[in-house]
Amino acid sequence: MFILQAAAMWPGVLPLVVLLIFLVHLSRCSPGKVNYREKEKEVLDDILGEKKYDARIRPSGENGTDGPTIVSVNIFLRSISKIDDYKMEYSVQLTFREQWLDERLKFNDYGGRLKYLTLTESSRVWMPDLFFSNEKEGHFHEIIMPNVYIRIFPHGSVLYSIRISLTLSCPMNLKLYPLDRQTCSLRMASYGWTTDDLVFVWKEGDPVQVVKNLHLPRFTLEKYLTDYCNSKTNTGEYSCLKVDLLFKREFSYYLIQIYIPCCMLVIVSWVSFWLDQSAVPARVSLGVTTLLTMATQTSGINASLPPVSYTKAIDVWTGVCLTFVFGALLEFALVNYASRSDMHRENMKKKYRETEHSSSVDPTTELLEQDGSANFQMPLVRHPEDSISMDKIRQCEVHMQTPKKNCCRSWLSKFPTRSKRIDVISRITFPLVFALFNLTYWSTYLFRDEAENE
Repeated sequence: MFILQAAAMWPGVLPLVVLLIFLVHLSRCSPGKVNYREKEKEVLDDILGEKKYDARIRPSGENGTDGPTIVSVNIFLRSISKIDDYKMEYSVQLTFREQWLDERLKFNDYGGRLKYLTLTESSRVWMPDLFFSNEKEGHFHEIIMPNVYIRIFPHGSVLYSIRISLTLSCPMNLKLYPLDRQTCSLRMASYGWTTDDLVFVWKEGDPVQVVKNLHLPRFTLEKYLTDYCNSKTNTGEYSCLKVDLLFKREFSYYLIQIYIPCCMLVIVSWVSFWLDQSAVPARVSLGVTTLLTMATQTSGINASLPPVSYTKAIDVWTGVCLTFVFGALLEFALVNYASRSDMHRENMKKKYRETEHSSSVDPTTELLEQDGSANFQMPLVRHPEDSISMDKIRQCEVHMQTPKKNCCRSWLSKFPTRSKRIDVISRITFPLVFALFNLTYWSTYLFRDEAENE
């Protein structure tokens, strides 16, 4: 009214007043001023009304048919915290996503203004009954809010995403441990819906994503493979998906912690071969100490592994190293026995020489000295020429019977006693046999590892 009176008083102002009224009306009717958050509430109340939508009924199949509901799955692998050899399990944190089409949830997007609707309560819509078949433990993340959402798109597509942590079973073959590769699976299957009602498929393109710079303390994730693992039971066939994670064990840790220390213990046990034979306390202490240390090392290795029925590669290594250390201790026992035998032989030779020296004195000479008779007959006295000829004959016989010595025997003849010869032979034999074992061990297990992975 006030505007009309002003227009009557100033006729030139009337066009401006009309223009102002038109602009105010246009601003009120502008679509940019519409509160689309309120529209989301209206849409949700409309599509999820109690009389219109029932979350207990599964969606229809493709093109509205009565076929099975198709659910595409993809996962984002965030981290792998540990791979336990003893319990044969591994822990993983992942973002799990499912997507399916529910035509009952179609809505008007208001010209693209509503891209999708977001829910945080999964009970409001129908959900696939998926479970992880090889799961041991698991939990959701609820800090600060539950890490889960549901997005409903205008054409009725539903996206479900959740972050979970799982501890999964991973049966391992440890025959090549620690030169092995392990395959750990993540299996997902339907619990109650058979393949006639629900089918899981991997999302096309890139169904599994792995976080960049994934770090594991003792393993390296080489690759991953997706596959299907449908299972048939007495109640029907159930859809199943699986992803196989191929892990390669890092060998540098075991080289530093196991293989090099065992080699050092074996080499230290050979020091006794260079000690004097009379140093009994030193050689016994060295042998017993290395043997106990090697046994402790072996028990520590086996404590971190499950008690399996087959022989592992690490068992072969520790067993042979323990055998070498024990062999070095037995070698000293043999040397000690041979040394005492040498001493006994020397004593027998000494007594024999004394006996020969005492028997070389002519008994007839003693009788002549005692009786003083010059006409005594000496039928037992040998002429010097006869004794010289007999010695020459014996030397010739010994020389003819003694075989020619080869280079090894001639070299060993430099050492007068058998105990010393045993030590000298052990100094060469033990390192050569251990080097041959290393060559066989590494060539066998490394090539077998490559063959199995091919």
